[in-house]
Amino acid sequence: MREIYLDYAAATPVSDSVMHEMMPYFTERFYNPSAPYACARSVKTDLDNARKRVASVLGTRPANITFTAGATEANNLALASSEGRILVSAIEHDSIMAPARQRNYSVLAVDKCGHVSVDEVKRRLDDTVELVSIALANGEIGTIQPLRKISKLVQEERMRRLTAGSRIPLFFHTDASQAAGAVSVRPASLGVDLMTLSASKIYGPKQVGLLWHADGVSLHPLIAGGGQELGLRSGTENVAGIMGFARALEEAEKLRGFEVRRLRMLSLRLRKALESEISDILFSGPTNVEHRLPGLVHVSIKGVEARRLVIALESCHVSVGTGSACAASKMRVSETLRAIGLDREWATGSLRISMGRDTTNEDVDTAAALIIQCVADERARLSSRGGRNG
Repeated sequence: MREIYLDYAAATPVSDSVMHEMMPYFTERFYNPSAPYACARSVKTDLDNARKRVASVLGTRPANITFTAGATEANNLALASSEGRILVSAIEHDSIMAPARQRNYSVLAVDKCGHVSVDEVKRRLDDTVELVSIALANGEIGTIQPLRKISKLVQEERMRRLTAGSRIPLFFHTDASQAAGAVSVRPASLGVDLMTLSASKIYGPKQVGLLWHADGVSLHPLIAGGGQELGLRSGTENVAGIMGFARALEEAEKLRGFEVRRLRMLSLRLRKALESEISDILFSGPTNVEHRLPGLVHVSIKGVEARRLVIALESCHVSVGTGSACAASKMRVSETLRAIGLDREWATGSLRISMGRDTTNEDVDTAAALIIQCVADERARLSSRGGRNG
């Protein structure tokens, strides 16, 4: 039976073209780009060109891109740029929330669809705030945030401070890891000062990410050593990974229009199949398709445990998630579901189903039928157990 993978929000396979781009740097082009001899200098040229390719997709200068060992490091590097108070949304990834908790921070509430209130941002932007960090898209319920509107508020507050003679800086960061390949991630169009991306979410290798920063943002290195990445991230560069990242980002942008349309159709197909056969079912995230990730369906089914459904589906060769992989691994209800006000009775029955480039109509139909059957079986089991206890 075909394995049906529906957890692309957790990890994507490395595409064939990305793997092809990476392979020479594991073998004949393995050299350290900091070494002085010709073959190493040639690899350094390749590395510089990869940075230029990424910058071309983002519409930025290469010098403003710092490659990291994944989005978690990039997010930590971004938050370390601030010495003052940080504003974060209530549905940020753990790689934002954990470092934020080590600093002076405040949390911005979200509505039941996961959107940050622009009015609340305006109200909370006082003179003590130096950094605002809001993910472009949430990887659990798929909410895409109104970053342009929030950016306008940040810019207005920045101008107010300048006019008042204040020297307190104010910058806007977004973790766009889940959004690449679904929406534009050009910093100029988003209106941000710092942006995080991850290769592993766009069919590139794991443990490769980047932090883009605007001119004027002062970054403070987390890792000291040989001074690579313009002194911002010491350590021998992961050349193979960076080369793969460049190709993955180019591919994601090239395929974006087609994949968004296709994934929206698959998501609609899945939602219709599930809601037609399962009672007490709830879909989280925005109803407007323009405001949510195209290939992600977050569904909560009352009266069942998602963990039991995941195990039952796995036995049928279907892989789905229960939310953020970080939260799922700790066996707890995610902060995102708490933040949108989802009762525990619903939250414990939540599945995150995320589709990707290899997902077909047949996959969706098969998975939907199996989910429907597994829910029916679980409810029958619970009903039988209740009857015996009575």
